Amino acid sequence: MTDTDDDSAVGSAGDSADARADRLPAETRIGRVALRVADLDETTAFYRDVVGLAVLDRDNERAVLGAGATPLLVLQRDADRPARSRTDAGLFHTAFRVPSRAALGEALARVRKRWRLDGASDHLVSEALYLDDPEGNGVEIYRDRPREEWPVDGDGAVRMATDPLDVEGVAAAASAVGGADSAALVDRAPAGTDVGHMHLEATSLAAFEAVYVDGLGFEVGMAGPDVRFVAAGGYHHHLGANTWRGRTTPAARRGLAWFEVVVPDAAALDAIRARLDAVAAGHDAEFAVEEREEGIAVTDADAIEVRVRTE
Repeated sequence: MTDTDDDSAVGSAGDSADARADRLPAETRIGRVALRVADLDETTAFYRDVVGLAVLDRDNERAVLGAGATPLLVLQRDADRPARSRTDAGLFHTAFRVPSRAALGEALARVRKRWRLDGASDHLVSEALYLDDPEGNGVEIYRDRPREEWPVDGDGAVRMATDPLDVEGVAAAASAVGGADSAALVDRAPAGTDVGHMHLEATSLAAFEAVYVDGLGFEVGMAGPDVRFVAAGGYHHHLGANTWRGRTTPAARRGLAWFEVVVPDAAALDAIRARLDAVAAGHDAEFAVEEREEGIAVTDADAIEVRVRTE
């Protein structure tokens, strides 16, 4: 299932200028993602050979993968923890963003040769491939179109859709760069690949907004009765959350362990602390905040941990 499978999603009316002043800085991004897995060897091989990440560090219990020298994904062996159930909240997909259409074509070639493609969509703002890792964790590999090409509604909200992807056009983009003799697979995603966004399965969108919008300070972009897309700096979305599958229990099993939101400076981190305090004071708190050496860790109502740190 893709990011915009809910056809009822519509652009938000946008915030006032005063409200936007209390939002996250435009430089905010997603950092590392950590998954709990049963088979560390098999899952590491998937993210290396199919997604194209490089193994930056590895021992018997943990693997760190990334693009260039930048860590993006932490795999933690946790075979004793039970597998995620059909009712558990947690990860919908981790979305790895590549810097060009040619790089997306290279990723498509790896998927076709070494794995299986579950879906492919044109979202107007981006082109995306969808697959699952060996343990059922959702993966998106996508490239953004130039921001000036993104369609917007009358109120300025970014508009997305789920249209069929020109799969062969994406494949041809890789071939065009490599020339007629470019039959060999490109094993590694290029430098500049990052985690463009995270998409979660939530038990409550109201509880999701309390943490990620009211607390952290993301702005709501597209929204529907069972989906939210939120972002900083006018991006189409840094986080998505949906209730499409009717999840009802916390994310306490294998799968998503934590992910990072990275802000540019200490002032932005202090502003998040203040907003979270205000949310906790005004409501029955459904989240917990813990100070960490690198910043803060927030455990939301679905037991998903988001770590907030500075660059």
